[in-house]
Amino acid sequence: MTAMTASIFWRRLDVEGHDACLLAQTDGGHRLKGQAVFIQDGKPCCLAYEVDCDTGWHTRAARVDGFLGMRELHYAIERSSDGQWTLNGEAQQGVAGLVDVDLGFTPASNLLAIRRFDLGIGEATPAPAAYLTFPELRLVRLDQTYRRLDTVRYAYAAPMFGYDETLDVSPHGFVVDYPGLWRSAAASG
Repeated sequence: MTAMTASIFWRRLDVEGHDACLLAQTDGGHRLKGQAVFIQDGKPCCLAYEVDCDTGWHTRAARVDGFLGMRELHYAIERSSDGQWTLNGEAQQGVAGLVDVDLGFTPASNLLAIRRFDLGIGEATPAPAAYLTFPELRLVRLDQTYRRLDTVRYAYAAPMFGYDETLDVSPHGFVVDYPGLWRSAAASG
């Protein structure tokens, strides 16, 4: 059985685009399911995504289907119980042992680390993730950190991108203001 928990709609700030995502509780854990529509390198892009986690917010699998320009995209990501990752069935050595997936085209996956770590105010943690690059679509290690500033704000840094900003977050864990990249236009739940 699946129970819908919350949903959100973002407007992309750096290029033309939007993303809508649904958070659901499943019998075995949690699921993020959404669709991002945006312009990438002057081409239309539409990506449906789904991320399945266990009850402790550990990523089990993710799926991305859609198109970029005239190219169809189908990607299946799996994380085994021993921490090994595969992308379309191929082992991904550079991300072995990581727990979270981060889909590089949507702010939805930041929710996974925010919920899993459940930081108290003033607490901080490194949160490396298996990052699905876009538009290259390969898994690489993304070193990032979260520090909870108060009930709705996190200091977030991803040195690989030179990104160091304060994220505003909803009570459900969705980022509602991702400076320079995404801003929530509507939410429910």
